[in-house]
Amino acid sequence: MYEADHEAPLTMLSLADTYFPTLTQKEQKYAHFMASASHAGTRIVLRQVSQESEPIFDLVLALHRGVSGVYPGESQLYLDYVSQFLSNLGNYKSFGDSKFIPACSINYVYELGKLAGIDLEGSIDQFSKVEHQLTVRKLIEDGMYKVNEDIALLGFPSEGHLSSYYIGEPVSLEDMKLLKQELFAKYKILPENTRIKKLASHRFEVLVASETVTNKLPVSEYPHGVITLSDIHHTQVTFKFGDHSQEMEKICEYLSSAKQFAANETQANMLDHYIAHFKTGSGLEHKEAQKLWVKDISPIIETNIGFIETYREPSGIIGEFESLVAVQNKERTAKFATMVQNAQEFIALLPWDRSFEKEKFNPPDFTSLEVLTFTGSGIPAGINIPNYDDVRLTIGFKNVSLGNILSASAKSSSNHPPSFIRQDDLDLFQKYQSDSFEVQVGIHELLGHGSGKLLLQTGPDEFNFDHTNPPLGLDGQPVTTYYKQGETWGSLFGSLAGAFEETRAEVVAMFLITNRKLLEIFGFKTKEDQDNVIYAGYLQMARAGLMALEFWDPKTGKWGQPHMQARFSIMKTFLMHCTNDKFLKIDKIGDDDLQINLDRSIIENEGLECVRDYLLHLHVYKCSADVKRGSEYYIDRSTVPQELAVLRDLVISKRLPRRQFIQANTALNTDTDTVTVHEYPETVMGMIQSFLERQA
Repeated sequence: MYEADHEAPLTMLSLADTYFPTLTQKEQKYAHFMASASHAGTRIVLRQVSQESEPIFDLVLALHRGVSGVYPGESQLYLDYVSQFLSNLGNYKSFGDSKFIPACSINYVYELGKLAGIDLEGSIDQFSKVEHQLTVRKLIEDGMYKVNEDIALLGFPSEGHLSSYYIGEPVSLEDMKLLKQELFAKYKILPENTRIKKLASHRFEVLVASETVTNKLPVSEYPHGVITLSDIHHTQVTFKFGDHSQEMEKICEYLSSAKQFAANETQANMLDHYIAHFKTGSGLEHKEAQKLWVKDISPIIETNIGFIETYREPSGIIGEFESLVAVQNKERTAKFATMVQNAQEFIALLPWDRSFEKEKFNPPDFTSLEVLTFTGSGIPAGINIPNYDDVRLTIGFKNVSLGNILSASAKSSSNHPPSFIRQDDLDLFQKYQSDSFEVQVGIHELLGHGSGKLLLQTGPDEFNFDHTNPPLGLDGQPVTTYYKQGETWGSLFGSLAGAFEETRAEVVAMFLITNRKLLEIFGFKTKEDQDNVIYAGYLQMARAGLMALEFWDPKTGKWGQPHMQARFSIMKTFLMHCTNDKFLKIDKIGDDDLQINLDRSIIENEGLECVRDYLLHLHVYKCSADVKRGSEYYIDRSTVPQELAVLRDLVISKRLPRRQFIQANTALNTDTDTVTVHEYPETVMGMIQSFLERQA
């Protein structure tokens, strides 16, 4: 189960002949320098995935150079590993957080090393600048091949798992709770661009990503010297600046070059704040950059860069480096613009009291993009950012749908037809899957993540709701909980926050995908097409929830991927919480297959009612900061019962390899002052070549 996917489908994110030539020279140069800044963060991602990922990256590229791209014997299983490693920027799956290893024998890798002229008993400094007392043989044995149930999963080191967001002594959940409350919250420090080094039981060093290796920020933003926390142990903490310093310097250089070609003053000012953030480590500078990013409406070249999503850090507060560069798809964006214009009408249909919704929906920028570059461990189909709650509340947010990712992800591989779909449904599912997924992602990002109002205390005696007459909760009584000053959704709900919110957004999509007016906006005019899009959407969610069992660990009962935890909980709701038990059935076919039977006649009555009920609970618990009941409710909905747990091995046996994406490189030709886009074959060799030609 840990072996790398075999012959995974590969897609080249191609823009060279379509979208890129439509750009002006200025836009092309802006895209080039932003893509270069993006790729400059590659090693940061590797470093965040696992301690061995960066030297493995150097090793696989050194082996390729050493054998001149000509691999002896049965090379496919080794190349499967290399392709998956490069597409995930590390040796843990971006979708599932579980380690994967080569399916070839370890001796094959040893032989490659000898052919490439690498001394297996020598240090990794033969090919890597990573400072690590490690021989090449040890890197291969432990880094590439060693796996067991504990280190197979990313998680708290105190529990035997791995996380390179933490260094030194094993960090625990209790450690992170202490730092969250008594350091980051108390001193109002944004933790996204940090890592934690545990020096001893009650001594920590917080590593801050910055070009400068000393703290040049005011004491009011980052305390200088030793900080003594107010816990019973008087825990001591210091800040150390300069984490990822070399990468930060490169990123700043490319951002400075990009600034010359910014489309407007807002973009130029945004880049100034990004540069200040990466130079000094100031989280506030990144927040200022995000405010301007939200105000840069519908740019032709869309970008975002920073330590963004916090899914992979076990406590849910430290961000993974991520950078997007993409070109706007104007035709698809026009559809989204119509949905944005009607967003208030659709939000009014959602099943909660207006007290749990913003007084006025600030229409976000919602664009469809074709990805040129995405640096990160994985590429989503849609993004709703920024993640700063106060920016979302006061300034707004953006939704982007990544069109070429979305269409490729929904496409079935010719070698791998979709599993668990009835033969009678197969043609319909394959015809409407991509269309339905586009609608689902659009609703999820705009109306899912974009809806709702957190009940906040905004000052000593100030609230964004009527504190003396609070809204009614699920029990018909006034709610008694809210977000106190300084508290956020992430800080209260912690590691559950990501999966909980992804579930809420997905359930909004399931609720509104049945709306005929919304489907017309996406171009589905006939009742037949609309019915089929709805059915494909529900069928797709049921299938995703079943396949999610792969990402659940039966030993610990933990989920390794928030989106899959979300989809499982929705499938379980269809299966076990609909008043009509015929709505969804999962039937065993023989000894080695499963079949999803979804009754389409039930979707828009009892099916929609069970979705409505689930959505209402999730929303009210989130908005009212009801951590206790909300956590208990969601844990119950996403806990795997025995009758589904027994299906896990069968699901894993039928799993299909996840699609991998090859990204282009851009080059500035100084003689002609033009930008060239280099693309590659949809093969493992193409994947490797794209990295060899990249400045990383």
